[in-house]
Amino acid sequence: MTGTKATGAEVLGRLRGGLVVSCQAYPGDPLFGPAYMAEMARAAVAGGAVAVRINSPADVAAVRAVVDVPIVGLWKDGDAEVYITPTAGHAIAVARAGAEIVALDATGRPRGDGLDLAATIERIRERTGALVMADVATFEEGLAAVAAGADCLSTTLSGYTPDSPPGPEPDLDLVARLSAACPVPVFAEGRITTPEQADRALALGAHAVVVGGAITRPADITRRFVSALKRSRA
Repeated sequence: MTGTKATGAEVLGRLRGGLVVSCQAYPGDPLFGPAYMAEMARAAVAGGAVAVRINSPADVAAVRAVVDVPIVGLWKDGDAEVYITPTAGHAIAVARAGAEIVALDATGRPRGDGLDLAATIERIRERTGALVMADVATFEEGLAAVAAGADCLSTTLSGYTPDSPPGPEPDLDLVARLSAACPVPVFAEGRITTPEQADRALALGAHAVVVGGAITRPADITRRFVSALKRSRA
């Protein structure tokens, strides 16, 4: 972003009512790598995305060079239960690479550096000034994250922990409950695959909607179509 540095309220205000596109790829994917993610982010912004969600400092830096919308940065690392920005060090690296908002696992499970969520948020603020997005799976985790100082919440992890509802549909009930109860913006994220679901999330109080694989994973999208065609011929 250029010009005077935006305040946290201004950054979040730019996202209100909009679509945040998660641009991520993993080793083995033909689109894996910072150059590809930068182009994916450019395409998302050209389509109207108000922000992008980007994984790893390298990808964040590459995307920062080509877009002027806010970046929600994270760093998926390791194979422990908490792998989304698992330490304060990961968060600081992502912020310094160019992310205005840092997303991290806020489920209450042990973090890699032993810090609790409140201490992690305090360290991020002291060293970077970035906003903190708490990725949660349950209503109770959302309330705890707000109490710990999170600037915003995301329902990212609902369906991916033992104490949250599994299934293919987005957890719009969690979106509604958190939006009604919390004084910070709530982002609807996780298993949102259609424009209708995204619109419903906003109607239920979401500040903005995050969509990833339904937009940015061509191989997965192709597989769904191929599977449908095979079923129709069976």
